[in-house]
Amino acid sequence: MPIIDADRPLAFAAAVDLLAMLRAKEVSARELLELYLARIADHEPGLRAVVTLDAEGAEAAAAAADEARAGGDDRPLLGLPMTVKDCLETAGLRTTAGATELRDHVPAADAVAVARLRAAGAVIMGKTNLPPWASDIQSSNKVFGTTVNPWDPTRSPGGSSGGSAAALAAGLTGLELGSDIGGSIRSPAAWCGLFGHKPTYGVVPTRGHVPPQPGSLAPMDMGVVGPLGRSAADVALALDVVAGPAGADAVAWRLELPPPRHRDLGSFRVALWLDDPRCPVAADVQAGLARAGEALAAAGARVVPMAEAAAGAGLPAPSLAALTAPYQRLLQAALSAGLPDRFFAELLTTAETAAPDDESEMVRYARDVTARVWDWHIADEERHRIRAWWAELFRAVDVVLAPAVLTVAIPHDHRRIPERRLVVDGVERRYWDLLVWAAPAALAYLPATAVPLGRSAEGLPVGAQAIGPHGEDRTTLAFAGHVEAVLGGFTPPPGW
Repeated sequence: MPIIDADRPLAFAAAVDLLAMLRAKEVSARELLELYLARIADHEPGLRAVVTLDAEGAEAAAAAADEARAGGDDRPLLGLPMTVKDCLETAGLRTTAGATELRDHVPAADAVAVARLRAAGAVIMGKTNLPPWASDIQSSNKVFGTTVNPWDPTRSPGGSSGGSAAALAAGLTGLELGSDIGGSIRSPAAWCGLFGHKPTYGVVPTRGHVPPQPGSLAPMDMGVVGPLGRSAADVALALDVVAGPAGADAVAWRLELPPPRHRDLGSFRVALWLDDPRCPVAADVQAGLARAGEALAAAGARVVPMAEAAAGAGLPAPSLAALTAPYQRLLQAALSAGLPDRFFAELLTTAETAAPDDESEMVRYARDVTARVWDWHIADEERHRIRAWWAELFRAVDVVLAPAVLTVAIPHDHRRIPERRLVVDGVERRYWDLLVWAAPAALAYLPATAVPLGRSAEGLPVGAQAIGPHGEDRTTLAFAGHVEAVLGGFTPPPGW
């Protein structure tokens, strides 16, 4: 079959629209695959988003999908070419997690979520870049190099699902599967003008995600697997495919996500959280959020400031510091299992010998990584009190619209992490401030859907996140669809 012109807008279509075309036989799976493979050949390795290809396997899968559709098969993702983040294991296809130690790691089995994509008919054609061990807010590693942002190659697409977001924004793939423990879906989506969904913790199985080490069976606290796409409907469809218990859990448990609280925008009660002294938000991001709030209110939504929403629920004023207080301790505990013994021993020495009033970044990190189980339980109890705060808030509102990350895409900075700094509105900030706005939903196990809000004055995407009640993923996804309808959703970067 002929290759579709690689410059046609088809490459940037929403996955749900591509699937509609496949059903109508306006395009074949093989044609779509040829289109995306041609664009990957044209734009890689300059973009460094798609870092491992399985063209031969994808061609066979696409041919099988076309044959299956001709026979009446209509699985949810049948024939859709897509990529997955390179920390999700793929049978027979290299999975590095961006780590030099795993540069030759070829898993024997798919991650659970990847297996579900294949079972739904998706054509997995390759893997996308990320930082080592999915542990940075930029996407660069010694195995594949640095992924650039299609909107501005001097800037990062974010991390850790940065290759995922860059590939989608550049029109190199139809859909993506990423992961998130500190904004790793939401920040790249915001910086590349996309939709992304961080599911409620536990809704999507994480078996086969690296980290932890390959072969690990225990799930990582707060870590989730979720989709990125070019429309709200894309990520909702993908969530339907990958959600649900697996393995021994599936013997007795069933997942029944409730329907969205409302179908029409006019019924949504929205708390607008623009800023907080714990992590002041860049003026252009605040302005984008404020314009979104005004547009949604004009379209019928009931939009109130976050403080007013909390007061209406009989709660103290929201405090980002209070709502994220135990996050770093719990995050570092979750990530610490894979640390080399020698490095852990060094951190233990640092924590034990530091002065009691030493609050330097390295000392705080050492204390969190080496915390006793007793300390962890105290932090976990605090987490559950915070979860109770959110549950009360969501009696008064349906979603909270907040920054996904405090600023638009940052210039590449690959110095040693302790040397990195942000400059936000002319003020130097801590590098790890990039995690702060992502922390509340991760800490409290809440669903959060990243939504594009338009462009900053310098033409970079501005994004936000819609945070919702525990287990009510369909509410944030439905709301994201309304935001898309009001504000316009994804647009391709110039020149792509």
